[in-house]
Amino acid sequence: MISRIDLRGDALPEGGALRDLLPRAEFDVEAALEKVRPICEDVHHRGTAALIEYAEKFDGVKLEQVRVPAQALTEALEQLDPAVRAALEESIRRARLVHREQRRTDHTTQVVPGGTVTEKWVPVERVGLYVPGGRSVYPSSVVMNVVPAQEAGVESVAVSSPPQSDFGGLPHPTILAACALLGVDEVYAAGGAQAIAMFAYGTKGPDGCEPVNLVTGPGNIYVAAAKRLLKGRIGIDAEAGPTEIAILADSTADPVHVAADLISQAEHDPMAAAVLVTDSEELAEATSAELRTQVAASKHIDDRIVPALAGKQSAIVLVRDLEDGLKVVDAYGAEHLEIQTADAAALAARVRNAGAIFVGPWAPVSLGDYCAGSNHVLPTGGCACHSSGLSVQSFLRGIHIVDYTRDALAEVTHHVVTLAEAEDLPAHGAALKARFHWKVPSA
Repeated sequence: MISRIDLRGDALPEGGALRDLLPRAEFDVEAALEKVRPICEDVHHRGTAALIEYAEKFDGVKLEQVRVPAQALTEALEQLDPAVRAALEESIRRARLVHREQRRTDHTTQVVPGGTVTEKWVPVERVGLYVPGGRSVYPSSVVMNVVPAQEAGVESVAVSSPPQSDFGGLPHPTILAACALLGVDEVYAAGGAQAIAMFAYGTKGPDGCEPVNLVTGPGNIYVAAAKRLLKGRIGIDAEAGPTEIAILADSTADPVHVAADLISQAEHDPMAAAVLVTDSEELAEATSAELRTQVAASKHIDDRIVPALAGKQSAIVLVRDLEDGLKVVDAYGAEHLEIQTADAAALAARVRNAGAIFVGPWAPVSLGDYCAGSNHVLPTGGCACHSSGLSVQSFLRGIHIVDYTRDALAEVTHHVVTLAEAEDLPAHGAALKARFHWKVPSA
């Protein structure tokens, strides 16, 4: 069901050579660009009319309007299963606790007497948050996107999720209920690339969508391609690819837990990646046996779990020892990394590349998906080596405020003039000379 890669022979290669040996899903955003380009251009020029046509074409629903009526949000919350409501409220509470602590404070540095630089943190004015609605329903993604935006102080938040034929063309009612719980009243029934274009260009009319400054949230390959296409006109969080779990484990790990956690991410999508890195052949054998047993008892077997586990993106990777295991997981840069070893906390502290790290047997990825308080919008495809997950910082901009007195400027003018002339930009220096009647103060 799941392949093996044996790296116990010669010394591990370095850098890209090691990355090339590891399993990875094929996610060709570049190829999808040409498919989404005409869609985005159409939304740019025809606005709501184009969105309504694409809803019928791609989602099989006929919409009269794209914006979700306020009454629909109210009704969705009123009809929400009390247990689901309680779980969402707890997820929101924990997420707020963590994200509220991430808010940066302004800081002023005195560079010289009379010369200061202040770093001021300003929230993005308006954001568009995308919530997928394909194979599964993701109210948790509403929480993970909205909470950090609100804690950052974003004034205007809009959510978009695909229309559902089973619910009269509205997004799934649990999505709407989550929005209502969070106080978000601007919600649109739009999915895919067309939703990203709506956020980027805006649409006219009484129920139109004003353009946003930043778009966040996971989605399929067409959402990722639209983000790439429109980046610059809008800011984006990332081009999210298929979900990934990597588990670094030794002989102390419970194969029942390991198999269950691999399956938990494989059920997202047939392209989901599930990777076990271990120095224990016994654990590899026991996990393989557990996978067969647990998969047989799972729900989404043929359409998601089996294709994901059997795909080239998933594998059991055997290594000589945990030192090599650390090198492998750092080279892989997983979206989610579990450490299930005898000294899990110490090993977790040494990991450099991961979207989020889950320490020990009692911190499974599923906890982070819902109620750990952490954020589950994380870098995929190895991007954890240079990118972070969604946080309050994603919605803030740092602005430097430079404040110098006449004397402080005079003291450094000769350095500025010297550097300007070294770069053959004499007008830069002249801008300072003009303030001192074209005389450069001596050093």
